[in-house]
Amino acid sequence: MTRRRWFALGVVAAAAVVSAQLTGVSPAGAAPASPTAARVLYYDASRAAEFVSAMNQGAANWNASVANVRLEPVPAGRRANITVTADNGWPRTQVTSLGNGRIIMGRQAVQQGHSPARIAAHEFGHILGLPDRRTGLCTDLMSGSSAPPSCRNAFPNAAEAAQVDRLFAGAAVASTPARVDAFVF
Repeated sequence: MTRRRWFALGVVAAAAVVSAQLTGVSPAGAAPASPTAARVLYYDASRAAEFVSAMNQGAANWNASVANVRLEPVPAGRRANITVTADNGWPRTQVTSLGNGRIIMGRQAVQQGHSPARIAAHEFGHILGLPDRRTGLCTDLMSGSSAPPSCRNAFPNAAEAAQVDRLFAGAAVASTPARVDAFVF
């Protein structure tokens, strides 16, 4: 084979790898991604007002707790899986499909003393596939506002983290909207 042909094949292969990394979809006939590779979900907190740092902390807490998915700020030129806004209502999430949706950081819960970082991590939990569980326990992130306002735990417990890892195990999860669920902190 000529040097030019080898170069062209290398360029095509490199383009396929970059495309797979950017889209999360492997080209036909390509080797599957590493089984330990985490799916990256991008979030846009640019319209989260005073809650940007809480959103970043909530994402970091999930990233420290699970292996199969990562929450990252959306890079320039990339479309976000998750958009975050703020309003004066109660915090809530609208899930369009697993890993995709909209988080509204409502100020009402914060005004009642709830931790912004806990709210952010809880709302990310919905995007990651977890429902509300009104246990009232501070150790259960998904207990939401049923835990007292004094609760500052912003990390998922082992069972919550394991469930998210199961949901994101294996092949890339479809990013097309399959359902719309609304959850309230």
